[in-house]
Formats: sequence, C-alpha cells, structure tokens
Amino acid sequence: MAKTMIADVIIPAIFAPYVIKQTKELSNIIQSGIAISNPALDELVAKGGKLINMPFWQPITGDDEVLSDSSPLTPGKITAEQDVAAELLRGKAWSANELAGALAGSSPMEAIGTQVAQWWVIQEQKVLLSILKGIFDGPLAATHVNNISGAANSKISAYAILDTKQLLGDAANQLTSLVMHSAVFTELQKQNLIEYIPNSQGVIQFPTYLGYNIVVDDGTTMSGGVFNTYLFSNGCFGRGEGLPVDLTPVETSRDALAGDDILVNRRAFCLHPFGIKFTNASVTGVTPSNTDLANVVNWKNVVENKRIGMAMLKHTLEDEVV
Repeated sequence: MAKTMIADVIIPAIFAPYVIKQTKELSNIIQSGIAISNPALDELVAKGGKLINMPFWQPITGDDEVLSDSSPLTPGKITAEQDVAAELLRGKAWSANELAGALAGSSPMEAIGTQVAQWWVIQEQKVLLSILKGIFDGPLAATHVNNISGAANSKISAYAILDTKQLLGDAANQLTSLVMHSAVFTELQKQNLIEYIPNSQGVIQFPTYLGYNIVVDDGTTMSGGVFNTYLFSNGCFGRGEGLPVDLTPVETSRDALAGDDILVNRRAFCLHPFGIKFTNASVTGVTPSNTDLANVVNWKNVVENKRIGMAMLKHTLEDEVV
C-alpha cells in the first residue's frame, strides 16, 4: 500500500509563508495587541545580522524663554539615541512518523502547517517571557515593578493592579492588557471579577478585568506561591519576521536506512520591547538563546520611564499554590 510521505505534501515555497501567516493568526501575543507586526522590522530581519539597529530622536526638552530686545534666545539641542533589537535565528526538525497521525482525514498541508505554526506560537511565548525576566529583573526593576508579595496584604486585587498601573503616572492610560498565570485567572474568576464582553461582531476575543484584556499563560513566573502579573500597552513589543539570504526556511529529506522522512523548519524573527535596547553584553551562541534574553546584563533603557508601556505586579493568592 502506498504511503503518504512528508516530501509528497510539503512544498517549501508554499509551506514557509503559510506557517508565518498561521503563527501570526494563532498568537495571543499579537491578537491581544501586546506585540504588533512591524513591516519595518520585517525588512530589517530579512537583511540578516545579529543585531537590528533602530536610531531615533529623543524628545526635545527645556523651558520657553521670555523674549527680550537685548538678550538672544539660547539654542537647545536635540539628541539621537539608538534602540537595538536582537535577531533570533531558530529552527526545529521533525520526523514524518511523529506527524503521520495528523495526516489522515484532512488536508496534509493544513494539518502539518497548523501544528508547526502552533508549536512556533508556544516558542514565541517562551521568548517573550524570557525577555520579561531580563528586563524586569534588570533595567525596569526599580521603576516598573510593584512587589507586594512580602506585605501584610499580598493578594492580588483591584487595588494592587491600580497601584501597579500608577507606576507609569499620567502615562498609565496607555496600558491595555494583563498577562497572568492560569491560577491567578482562576482566583479572579472565583471573585466573580472577570467580564466577558463581545466585540461588535458578537465574538468574545479576550476576557477582561478592570477593562484590561487578559492573556493567560502558565509560563509566567510563579515561585513559592509568588506570581508575576504583567500590564502592557498596545504595541509595546514589536515583532518582525523575514528570510535572510542563504537561510533555508523549509527543507525535506529522507533517511533511507531508518525509513524516516524529515521536515526542517528555520526562522529568523524579532520580538523586541521598544525603548529597551539589547546590549549583546553576554550571549553564548551565534544569536541569543532564551537564557541570554533572560540575562539582565543584556538590556538597557534608552527612553524615559513613562514611554515604556509595561509594569509588573508581584503578589500571592488567597488560595496558596505550590
């Protein structure tokens, strides 16, 4: 009996953009608005290299002056700064046998493409959480973290969330989303504080709390009953994806001796918190690993605190989770 092989159904020219498209559609990071696909970043990623340099002008500062017929105005200056993102080169290979079960009864291209795209979505979530550890333990630790975990009232509450958003002062209204552990989400459900509001088409995309969209991810840090819950503004992360020269995004091969077909998928992408540059001070490989992204020495602020649209609450729950 003839057997359907990966090489029979995977057409690299079609499969690569299909996975990219599916990854964007499946990603809660993008759907929530935390990370926004950026065509300029797409182009920069496609150019290759280890770092993506993004120069910008700092806002002009100073006070106005009273006009005088005897004293000239004092010229001010505008200064340039540079945001820097890390280009992430990642890949994975799968054998045909691991995917064979998904081929029956449906479109092979769609089945494999969706599985691979969903797998990459999980990897991007891990990248995001690694970056959050690096920046909140590092350059944002003193300015964007509300740590109540050791206080008498250490539980998550509306007051705690509002105190956390106040870290941004009059820029707090830019915050739109909450990312939390499922145990935190369940705690708020028990308190009957989660709202499910449909959009104009009658579809509930994200539950809300205090008007913030909620993204649930168990990758958020939880240690000894202390949880990290994050607040984000729309577009505080930029996401780019491209195909640098000589990077082969999709390949198929066959190991005749083992009787296995192999699918290889490689990607070049960027997920970057705007306003906090990647210093590349300590990177162990050719491009950063998740461990490198979580290293505080690799991050540095390049804009004023209020322009960084994120904050973190460290807290506990009513029902202790170990």
